[in-house]
Amino acid sequence: MRGDDYEVFLVVSAVALVSMMTGSLAAYAANPKVGGAAMFEDKNIIENAVNSKDHTTLVAAVKAAGLVSTLEGKGPFAVFAPTNNAFDALPKGTVERLLKPENKDKLTKILTCHVVAADAMASTLAGMIKNDGGEHDIKTVGGCVLKAKENMGKITLTDEAGGTATVTIADVKQSNGVIHVVDKVLLPKM
Repeated sequence: MRGDDYEVFLVVSAVALVSMMTGSLAAYAANPKVGGAAMFEDKNIIENAVNSKDHTTLVAAVKAAGLVSTLEGKGPFAVFAPTNNAFDALPKGTVERLLKPENKDKLTKILTCHVVAADAMASTLAGMIKNDGGEHDIKTVGGCVLKAKENMGKITLTDEAGGTATVTIADVKQSNGVIHVVDKVLLPKM
């Protein structure tokens, strides 16, 4: 081992040892990066989401709908967080219209159809899907019902409009719940 490599090894080993002794190693190893940003278990959903480059549209929508304080709250919440690409896939002009003050109620309905009042990890969802014979209904805070299925190890959610989103990054633990990144915006019955 070269001198520089050995110094890095010692520093990493020391950090790992201190982390194991304080019980915090799992907290650092558990969460994947989202949108190029580290996600911290001791921060709430909003504190983490604002750092994701893949969720700037979602954050803007949450602010426009006045849901920031709710998602900073105690929870627990499971948020199915659509990426910017998911919002971009909506018909042209949809996001811009939804962000207008006069459409706040509609925007709120759509966003709350991505939130469940539970700390539902992917393994829990998979277990419910299995126990229910391959499909589990998930009732959201917005009153929508999502149909959850497991397909080749991935959880999919079918919304009330018939669209299906796939969980692309699961189990991003937060201080007030969990984020599951999805590749499509989930829509209520209109």
